[in-house]
Amino acid sequence: MNRTTLTGREQGVNPARGDEREAGPGRRRSVDPRWAAALLAAVLTTVAFCAADVVARSYPFGPRTRNVNDLGNQYVPFHAHLWDLLHGRADGGLLVNWQSGYGSSFLPDLGTYVSSPFALLVAVFPRDEIDLAVYTITVLKTAVAGAAMAWLLLSLRRGRWWGAGLLGASYALCGWSLALATFNPMWLDGLIALPLFCLIGEWATAGRRPLLGVLIVALAWIANFYTAYMATLGAALVLLLRLVLAEVPWRRALAVVGRAAVTVALGIGLAAPLVVVVYVGTKHSYPGRESQFVPVTTRDLLARLLPTTYNYSSPGLYVGMAALLLALALPFHRAVPVRVRAGWTTLVLAVALSLQWAPTSLAWHAFAVPNGSSYRQAFVLCALLVIAGWHALAYGPPNWRALGAAAVLLALVAAVASRSVMTRQHTHHTWPVVLLAVAGALAGLALLAVKNGRPALVGLAAMLLIGAQFGESAATAAVSTRVRLNMMDDYATWGDRQQRQADAVASADDWPAYRTEPGRDQTVANDPMMVGGQGSQYYSSLTSDVLGRTLAALGGGWTSHGRSLQSLDNPVTDAVFSVGARVHNPPDPHQTWLPQGGGPSTVTREDVPPLVTVRANAPHTTPAAFGKSPYRNQELLLGARVYTLPTTTPGGEQQGDEVRGRPVRGKQTLTAHCRAGSEVFLWAPQYAGTARLGTDGPQKLFRSDLEGSKRAAMQPLGTVPASGEVRIELTPNQPGRVPAQGPVGCLDTAHLRTAVQHLKSTGATKVTVSDGTLHAQLPAGSKGTAVVAAPRIAGWRCSAGGAEVAAGEFYGLIAVPLGASATSLTCTFHPPGLRLGAAVGGVSLLTLILLGTVPALRRRTAVRSAGLPSTAH
Repeated sequence: MNRTTLTGREQGVNPARGDEREAGPGRRRSVDPRWAAALLAAVLTTVAFCAADVVARSYPFGPRTRNVNDLGNQYVPFHAHLWDLLHGRADGGLLVNWQSGYGSSFLPDLGTYVSSPFALLVAVFPRDEIDLAVYTITVLKTAVAGAAMAWLLLSLRRGRWWGAGLLGASYALCGWSLALATFNPMWLDGLIALPLFCLIGEWATAGRRPLLGVLIVALAWIANFYTAYMATLGAALVLLLRLVLAEVPWRRALAVVGRAAVTVALGIGLAAPLVVVVYVGTKHSYPGRESQFVPVTTRDLLARLLPTTYNYSSPGLYVGMAALLLALALPFHRAVPVRVRAGWTTLVLAVALSLQWAPTSLAWHAFAVPNGSSYRQAFVLCALLVIAGWHALAYGPPNWRALGAAAVLLALVAAVASRSVMTRQHTHHTWPVVLLAVAGALAGLALLAVKNGRPALVGLAAMLLIGAQFGESAATAAVSTRVRLNMMDDYATWGDRQQRQADAVASADDWPAYRTEPGRDQTVANDPMMVGGQGSQYYSSLTSDVLGRTLAALGGGWTSHGRSLQSLDNPVTDAVFSVGARVHNPPDPHQTWLPQGGGPSTVTREDVPPLVTVRANAPHTTPAAFGKSPYRNQELLLGARVYTLPTTTPGGEQQGDEVRGRPVRGKQTLTAHCRAGSEVFLWAPQYAGTARLGTDGPQKLFRSDLEGSKRAAMQPLGTVPASGEVRIELTPNQPGRVPAQGPVGCLDTAHLRTAVQHLKSTGATKVTVSDGTLHAQLPAGSKGTAVVAAPRIAGWRCSAGGAEVAAGEFYGLIAVPLGASATSLTCTFHPPGLRLGAAVGGVSLLTLILLGTVPALRRRTAVRSAGLPSTAH
């Protein structure tokens, strides 16, 4: 045998070549066993996944919602917005999402959340079944990941097809997938990409399918560049190890690595128009929180190898007892060449250690410490465990000695893991599942180890191994679903409340004449994408810095360390942002911690200026600085003085500076004097609890914390009574603070109406909006600065009266200087990074075409020069 190919001593017969050949005249082509393995992996994965939700009584098989944390707040709403885009019902397009954040760049969000080819399947579901659409996509992605791994295993080395199918399912249902990716569905594209990238390495070794390899890399990086990056690193390690084990001469090894590198580079290049836009978008996003990597303890690390253990902040390394036992048996399996045993065992251990070391963890995460789980690369280690286990099985089942050594190692793992809080908290189901799974896996592997085993024994072994894998995976998925639901915030699936919101928004919507705000009492953080309208609510990893700082300066609230912006129920900011209709919803009954109250969703309307107004003396060349008071900041944007800021006197269980500067723990009363009939607002961004005006005013809830992950929004409390006395009762539910200066503002509604009428009289007479273009007709003789009621995110370019001018900033909004004869304004949005990404993509496409056509032309020229007939048609 030739030791310079991967189909030689290390690999055995390659089914991709040996099993598809014609056997001779009159004989049928043999069926490639990889198809059967892939089908088994997909079916086993799907059935186990759905069975787990039946057991957990989770949607769509039970009453419990699966919309936990960001799945309900971000990913389902983004899929709903994609549905609207595909059906022509969205406000905006691929460039600008006019529904969220008063106008946000959508292409980076598209590339982060819904650029997977699987996401397009939402279009075939009804709009009110968006939760079912996301669930179906999640199951389908997981099943495809299992099929891809099964196909890879038989491509690496020939073996039992059902064994490859079993291990493919164990990879798809690994702990990382069940604990993290099932409610971060865009990460599942990386789970699919890793085995496909490893296949590309095999093709590069054989010099086959270069075009297909480029297309797969491009699709994977487009689908989710974050996990595709990790999958690329993992596949590179696999390819290098394969070359070392096959003892490929270094010149040929360099050629293989070069071919693989070119394939990956061209694929990433084709994805660059989207990837570069996402990367640049992160540079303009709100910074959020800063995290530092802290490795988990050894006992917690090993505990995650066992079924039914769950913890969001530790690596989900569970792959099933059969795969784990096979991986543990590999070093002792004498039928496997020493180099293979040493190589795969070393790689598994090296990657495991890299998860625990800060510099390598940073490298795995594209040199950015992630917010949340610090082990998002754990699926790579799960894949390596499965591949190592496959080598132990494919060379012939491990004998009794190897199985005994694996069992001892597993017992040591279990002993150390028993000290982890994850196993102690769930003792009642962890250890019974572990014992049953180990018994089934050991019995199945022991039957396979019997020499000259009869087909009946092999069949029984397969049933035991598949049954054990199914049971433990379903149990692990069910436990993960239940524990996650108890630990994290959750949100209701689409129902009557969301439908009432959507109907109320639709009844009032008249975009772009004015905005319709879907409501301060939100259902999810991205309500505008779920139920319609054009609000300030917006939750994304790419929430712009300018939007977050502008809304915070105006008294807005947030969660998720500033990445999730909330609606600001305030008539001044409604006038500034042209919010002409506002939906008012009862508290969400799904959130039982909220004060409950029924009633329908109602709509209030206000006379507001158009989206484009003209200011006589507004600065536009440099960003103007806000002050400390949100009331005065609102007046800066409005262009008129409408608030009175009274002196407030604290009183209650804690006095003076206790209320003003230090945590407030007991009931408090703030007193002040304002003009009778004015509207009272309270600004207390670090206060947590309720506030009410007097003793019979409506209670308003303020949510914040002193760490800054939550910030309470300014809220209206009611009307100043005839006496002019303002008494605000504060009932905190946790330590918080009230600002020392100007927490109370009293709004003169008459002055506000006057200011609005002035802005209307000088504002645009007509505004049209289509995706990334806004056009406004201005009154004749307009002078000064045109201000667009949209955040000045990077990418806006404008022209006034046909002359291109720089788009400036007016307190966070788009500002354009007007010439003497300007009667129109046009602003267009170009996502930052798109031009560079398109250039890289174009170069990659041209290179790919040249690489494909030049060799073909050379072959044709050579054929003609030799005087031979061409075979090309």
